Amino acid sequence: MSADEGCQARKAEARHRLREEARRHGEVERRTASEQLCGRLQARAEWIAARYVLGFFPLPSEPDIRPVLEAALRDGKRLALPRFRSGSGDYEPVEIRDLAQDLVPGAFGIREPADTCRVSSMNPLDLILVPGIGFDLAFGRLGRGKGHYDRLLAGTDAWVVGVGFDWQVEVAVPTEPHDIPLDFLVTPSRWLERLQVC
Repeated sequence: MSADEGCQARKAEARHRLREEARRHGEVERRTASEQLCGRLQARAEWIAARYVLGFFPLPSEPDIRPVLEAALRDGKRLALPRFRSGSGDYEPVEIRDLAQDLVPGAFGIREPADTCRVSSMNPLDLILVPGIGFDLAFGRLGRGKGHYDRLLAGTDAWVVGVGFDWQVEVAVPTEPHDIPLDFLVTPSRWLERLQVC
């Protein structure tokens, strides 16, 4: 087995383990934890200072950050969400103005901006919220295995914030050189910051 195959096997095992752990937490616990996470995120100076945010529309297994997205629009921030481009297999940031009106069912069963919404660039973004199946204390992120977010985040100067439940955080998740590290990690109980070494 090659090193790459070994890493892929470790990632698959970690995804399975973390999905099993997620099944142990019910809807009420998820809702309460999501509310705590949203409050923690909105209190941060990084969130308050951000003028243009790339968020995500949460799946049932992810923290419900819709209140944060609504607050961003209400507070006058620009907001974009990812939209899947089937031709390239990548996500693109698309600006929205209304969560109820601008989103349609998209790829993978995830709500995403309609075709009538304007495609944005990654360059003006200040802060990017990213989901994951798992996260670690070295600011690694374990996604769903297709590399969509790693390709989306490549080359951005925006702060990248992992958004997860406490039970999604492990000491270490398997990562590869192309996996983009987080700058911050927010959970219901904590905000972690990766120290930048000059």
